[in-house]
Amino acid sequence: MKRIVEIAELGKEDIPIAGGKGANLGELVTAGFNVPSGFVLTTASYDYFVKTNNLEGKISEIMDKVDPKSESSLNSASNAIRKIFDDAPIPADLVSETKAEYKKMWRGKRPGLVAVRSSATAEDLPTASFAGQQDTYLNVNSEEELIDKTKKCWSSLFTPRAISYRVTKGFEHSKVKLAVVVQRMVHSDVSGIMFTVDPNSEMPHVIIEAGYGLGEAIVGGKVTPDTYVVDKFHNKIISKNISKQTWKLVRGEVGDTVREEVPDKLQKAQKLTDEQILALGKIGNDIEVHYDKPMDIEWCVEDGEVFIVQARPVTTLKGNGKVEKMPNGEVGLAKSGKILVKGLAASPGKASGTVRMVSDEMNLEVVKQGDVMVTAMTSPDMVPAMTRASAIVTDEGGMTCHAAIVARELGIPCIVGTGDATHKLKEGTIVTVDGQTGVVVEGAEAKPEAAKEKVVVPVARSVPVTGTKVYVNVGVPQKAEEYSKLPVAGVGLMRIEFLFTSYIQEHPCALIEQGRQQELVDKLADGIAIVGKAFYPRPVILRTSDFKTNEYRDMKGGEKFEPKEQNPMIGWRGCSRYVSDSYREAFKQELKAIKKVRDEMGLKNVHVMLPFVRTIEELKKITGMMSEIGLERNRDFKLYLMAEIPCNIFMAEEFSDWCDGFSIGSNDLTQLTMGADRDSDVLGRMGYFDERNEAIKRAIKILIDAAHKKGRTVGICGQAPSVYPEFSEFLVKAGIDTISLNPDTVYDTIGTIASAEQRLLLESARKNLGV
Repeated sequence: MKRIVEIAELGKEDIPIAGGKGANLGELVTAGFNVPSGFVLTTASYDYFVKTNNLEGKISEIMDKVDPKSESSLNSASNAIRKIFDDAPIPADLVSETKAEYKKMWRGKRPGLVAVRSSATAEDLPTASFAGQQDTYLNVNSEEELIDKTKKCWSSLFTPRAISYRVTKGFEHSKVKLAVVVQRMVHSDVSGIMFTVDPNSEMPHVIIEAGYGLGEAIVGGKVTPDTYVVDKFHNKIISKNISKQTWKLVRGEVGDTVREEVPDKLQKAQKLTDEQILALGKIGNDIEVHYDKPMDIEWCVEDGEVFIVQARPVTTLKGNGKVEKMPNGEVGLAKSGKILVKGLAASPGKASGTVRMVSDEMNLEVVKQGDVMVTAMTSPDMVPAMTRASAIVTDEGGMTCHAAIVARELGIPCIVGTGDATHKLKEGTIVTVDGQTGVVVEGAEAKPEAAKEKVVVPVARSVPVTGTKVYVNVGVPQKAEEYSKLPVAGVGLMRIEFLFTSYIQEHPCALIEQGRQQELVDKLADGIAIVGKAFYPRPVILRTSDFKTNEYRDMKGGEKFEPKEQNPMIGWRGCSRYVSDSYREAFKQELKAIKKVRDEMGLKNVHVMLPFVRTIEELKKITGMMSEIGLERNRDFKLYLMAEIPCNIFMAEEFSDWCDGFSIGSNDLTQLTMGADRDSDVLGRMGYFDERNEAIKRAIKILIDAAHKKGRTVGICGQAPSVYPEFSEFLVKAGIDTISLNPDTVYDTIGTIASAEQRLLLESARKNLGV
């Protein structure tokens, strides 16, 4: 085995000789990424040093006496071993080889500064990073210092933290060896860290942290860096958090590392330009594609040139979407295909994954990317977990329950109303969910990619022109960019509830009580803006919050502000909240967020829709509150009402005086007209909850006629048009103005609408001709 190897000669399979860092740097060079040049003293050099000085026995004797739970014991052992290393000389021939390679790396030029970095054989692995456990030395400026720092790197294999970490991760001390990476020193103008997946939420974003100067300050957590979030699928900046940086680490006059003040004008400035952020995000995505796994990357920029100085797998993720594998590693069909559970097919698609049982009171972080989420019934505060799931299965619920709606929004399979999935399915087992047929089968029948099924937007698919405007429903802001490519006129329903459950995660009244109103406004505004920007200048109709008391009560801090109701579905919800003394201020924060989005962010395409409007009196009070905030109906700002209560139908003309149009909520309108609980799988199976019932159709026709009489538009944003093609035909014949659809049904439903319109034209022409 060679004792010294150039980085460019190494690959990821060389961890046993070059350590994790050295092997990964070599892999990056081979793949064409820009890595500072250098060489590696392999583990053969480490072994040669240890054996020549007979250190193995001495190390073992000390390590046998260590108590890993005792800080003093760890420190004592570390000091003793490191002193042994300091006192032992590096063999003369190895010193000569190292100095010769150091001169060679400069290609005849005057030698410059180098970084001397530890690279352990148990480092940067898919299961453990060992990040920061061994030492790194920057700005090393001579051959003699290089030899000294090499020995210090070797001995850093036995720092207290490294010893403790190996015990925690189950690595034998004698099995872990150290290589040393020597690289040209990059004098960073800006440097930082990049994750190719959000390490907390596991969302598919590139997270970039950036700060002035050498990266040691950022990696060590000594300064607060800028944080940029990039949508890696569309290479678009989602958010930027700019931090103030008053000092940075730079090279000193004698080659050491010193602190230097950041000029006042730069302290609050964005560290990277938008172009650099996007370029860096693409590099990160390319590295992830090369390794085929999420990566933790260290980078730096010198004179505008980006260098990658480290890349390792993100080791904190557990959502691997494990599936059964054949001996050759290929994903195979389930051995038996045994049907485990049956229910209502609520959202199409097929996905395989690991079963994760979820209940309201548990930590939702147990659901990792690609898992199959199984629960009695979902609630809004489960949405963050649902976005990570490959499929959803519930005991309860009907075709239009919360789980079904969210699953269709996310484009993942969903089966509801199984009755006993939480009892029949076993935690940690592999299953396949078929959302088309409503069955869960044993084992894996779909590759993991199926778990990430998304709305596919064909590049050149022809779409017929329709007189009826077609919109799309959006709940999860991160999907907005993708959905904006659909052939739609805008967003007919943006649900603000997803922002509360995913971005805010606390009861709004609790935030207000703590004096955090502005935080609430800013977070809501940021979420709304994601959708507004994606669809600009097309209209985005934002429905203000419509949580029920049981849903709000489950939010952090909610118990103090929410009463217990026997029937929350027809309880304190919608507009009745907005006009109550106990919730009025919370609603005003929503209005302020909308005002901020429209005025400060310039997104005048965002309009408002009020849910569950029971009386004209409450509507008058709410429009008064909106006026106080500065939101008044005009040519550029529209106010819509959800038509989901029978009183909205009976008093449509009166309500028309206070709005610009209606949007039919077919789910609530059906359950309140038919007296059928929308979440009842029993009534759903018996056919009582069905938007196609003649009573519902008559109600919709009455509303359309009354609204048109007053010059108001009528649309529909409920589930019916997305589920029943024949219902779309009825709406067209009834004179509906707009239809807002689930993203996965847009293309097919546009075809249905176009066909219905053509038939109406043909029938009208025949009638006029007397045929």
